[in-house]
Amino acid sequence: MTITIRATRESDWRQVRDLRLEMLADEPMAYAESLKDARKLQEADWRMRGARGQAETGTAVVAISDDGRWVGGMGCFIPEDPQDPLLVGVYVAPDYRGSAQGVAEALLYAIKAWAAARGTLLRLEVHQDNLRAQRFYLRQGFTFTGAKRPYNLNPDQAELEMSCPL
Repeated sequence: MTITIRATRESDWRQVRDLRLEMLADEPMAYAESLKDARKLQEADWRMRGARGQAETGTAVVAISDDGRWVGGMGCFIPEDPQDPLLVGVYVAPDYRGSAQGVAEALLYAIKAWAAARGTLLRLEVHQDNLRAQRFYLRQGFTFTGAKRPYNLNPDQAELEMSCPL
């Protein structure tokens, strides 16, 4: 099996849409957007999301299997404050998960390369109950910072901040 990692383009909007809807259906608590809201987006919105891979202050990368299936994705951008790069939109299709597959690691490698040219620390926020993701991030050198904020879709839950030096 060969996996290609590359940045997204505006013309990828259909695949960006399909992968986003898949990820929201599969892991709803992992994202700050609901499947219901994502389904309401128009072509222009999806084109804008596809173009993120070519943005000056952000990127979006995808993993594509040798049969053309989009099997994962990650994004990163530079928020206004703090200015360290922020990892977002992490997803790997269930049948491509696991360290033996290496998809998540390959995506993260591409994100870290992009982020290292723009900062010294890569940050992320992970849902308090997303233990599988937390374990992955810990294995990749991230640590909990102690910071947290209410989860967008349920303020009774929290997003925990983790970071990794670049």
